[in-house]
Amino acid sequence: MKKRPVDIVVISDVYLGTYGCHAKELLKYLKSIKPKEVVLNGDIIDIWQFKKRYWPKSHMKIIKLIIEWMGKGIKVHYVTGNHDEMLRKFVGFNLGSFSIVNKIVLPIEDKKAWIFHGDVFDVTMQHSKWLAKLGAHGYDFLIILNTAVNFISKKFGKGSVSMSKKIKNSVKSAIKFINNFEQTAADIAIENKYDYVICGHIHQPEIKNIKTSKGDVVYLNSGDWIENLTALECINGKWSLYHYENDKQLINYKEDEIEDVKVLEKNELFESLIKEFAFQKK
Repeated sequence: MKKRPVDIVVISDVYLGTYGCHAKELLKYLKSIKPKEVVLNGDIIDIWQFKKRYWPKSHMKIIKLIIEWMGKGIKVHYVTGNHDEMLRKFVGFNLGSFSIVNKIVLPIEDKKAWIFHGDVFDVTMQHSKWLAKLGAHGYDFLIILNTAVNFISKKFGKGSVSMSKKIKNSVKSAIKFINNFEQTAADIAIENKYDYVICGHIHQPEIKNIKTSKGDVVYLNSGDWIENLTALECINGKWSLYHYENDKQLINYKEDEIEDVKVLEKNELFESLIKEFAFQKK
């Protein structure tokens, strides 16, 4: 597979370790690009739900590929999110081309991009974390149910649907929350004179210019790899949204089947990560 050169790639809300994660599709996408810099913008690993003991090999291959990039000197910034908030204890950690941060400002030609996950704007996260975790379990159940519904739908020659996406897009309070989220991010970015503000968290891929009485800023959201299967790419100073479902060549690309049988407990996972990183550093 010929790799596309990309200056910066931003992905978020992957939820490795959950049933809804499209790890095989993400792996194909990551293998199709040759990035100079990578931003993992939060919720890459769903540490909240590790007790399920669900960690297929396809999920581990994502981690291995990222570690390979690090071994090649490609900058990888891990921006912490709410589902992987445990990593916030390690903010400031740097090892070679890898760093763990809560937020980051990247220079892009003569402009500045402010990047953070976005859960800081979520009132539920700030005051009722137990409710947010309960919602995460319910969301994952909905994904499993959605998978079963789509299986039956395809048997009858129908297309697939995303139940969770349809619910969010039809609930007025959800739409209002998304609009408030985008506006709040833009207001703060304009106040601090950033040219771009880049978030994840709300699973709504977007690139748009937001103007206020104090100025304007380009708001970007990388979406997710549960429903939308999207990423942000920057090439020669220009940002674009990548949609996996529109990449017919990659969808039809056949590679070796990924065996999804072995699962790992939490301690086994971290041991595997340490061993893999040590191997790559040799």
